[in-house]
Amino acid sequence: MNSLVFPRRLAARARAVRAALSLAAATSALLPMLWFTAAHAASSSSVPPGNSVVQRIQLTGAIRIAHRESSVPFSFVADGKPMGYAVDLCLRVAESLRTALKMPQLRVEYVPVSPASRIPAIVEGKADLECGSTTNNRERRELVAFTVPHFIAGSRMLVKSDSGLHKWNDLRGKTVVSTTGTTPLVQVRKMNESGALGWKIVEAKDHGEAFAMIESGRADAFVMDDVLLYGLRANAKTPAQFTVTGDLLTIEPYAIMLSKHDAEFKKLVDKAIVASIYDQETQKLYRKWFQSPIPPNGITLDIPMSYLLRDSFKFPSDKVSD
Repeated sequence: MNSLVFPRRLAARARAVRAALSLAAATSALLPMLWFTAAHAASSSSVPPGNSVVQRIQLTGAIRIAHRESSVPFSFVADGKPMGYAVDLCLRVAESLRTALKMPQLRVEYVPVSPASRIPAIVEGKADLECGSTTNNRERRELVAFTVPHFIAGSRMLVKSDSGLHKWNDLRGKTVVSTTGTTPLVQVRKMNESGALGWKIVEAKDHGEAFAMIESGRADAFVMDDVLLYGLRANAKTPAQFTVTGDLLTIEPYAIMLSKHDAEFKKLVDKAIVASIYDQETQKLYRKWFQSPIPPNGITLDIPMSYLLRDSFKFPSDKVSD
C-alpha cells in the first residue's frame, strides 16, 4: 500500500467524523429551541412547563383574576360584573404590573371560582390571582402562595334571630351548615368529632346556598367567617330576621392567592400590595366596601377596621401565625 494513501484516508475519515459531530451538536442545540417554540405555541390556559406566570402574562397580554360569586363584600357578582374589596386590590396589582412589565395594554380576564375550585384554579394554572376571601394557612401553603393579608376575620355562626341560639352549646343535636372547601368547615368537623355535640353537619357548595338553608329552615346555624355572615345578612330581604353570634372559633387572615412556583411574580404582587397599604389605597378601599353603601342594594356593612388588621398594616408581611 502506498505510504501516502493511509494518511489521506485517515484525514478523510477525520473530516467525516468532525462533520457528523458538528451536525449532532447543531441538532442538540436546536432541540431546546424547538421545544421552547412548541411550548409557547400551546394553549395559554395554563403555564407551560418550564415557564413562569410572568412569561405567560407577557405572551398572552392578559392577567387572569379568579373571583367568587357571593363573597360579599370581598368578591361577588353584581350588575353582571365581578366586584368587591379583594377584586379592587387585584385590579391595583394589575395596574402595577402594567408599569413593571411595560405592558400598558395588559388585559384583565375574569375566572369564576367556588370555594372548592379556587385552589385547583391556581395550582393548575387556570388563574394567576385568586381574589376572594381565602384564608392563608399552613395546609394551603403546601399547594399555593399568599401575598400580604388584606383582612382578618373570625369564624362565628349565623342563626335566625328568634331561634334562641346564642352559644355553641346551644347547638346540641342541631343541623349545622358550612361551605365546602373552607377552614370553618374543618373546624366544625373537629368540634363534632367527640360526638358530645351531636351536630348533623351539612356542606353547601357556596355561601349563598348555605344562607338559603338557614332561610328555609333546613339548617339551624351557618358557621362561617363573621364578615361574610354580616355581608349575607345585610343583603337579605329582612336582615333583622338573622343574627351573627357565638364566640370566635378561629382567626382567619385573608390574602390574595397565587402560584408558589414563581418567585418573580410573587415579588411583583407583594410589592404592589405593600405599596397600596403604604399609599393608603387599601385603607380607602376598606372604607369603600365596609363603611359605605355597596352594590347591589346600597347597604352599608358598617364594619370598622379591626385592631388586628390595623396593626398588621404598620408592618405588612406575608408571614402569618398558624
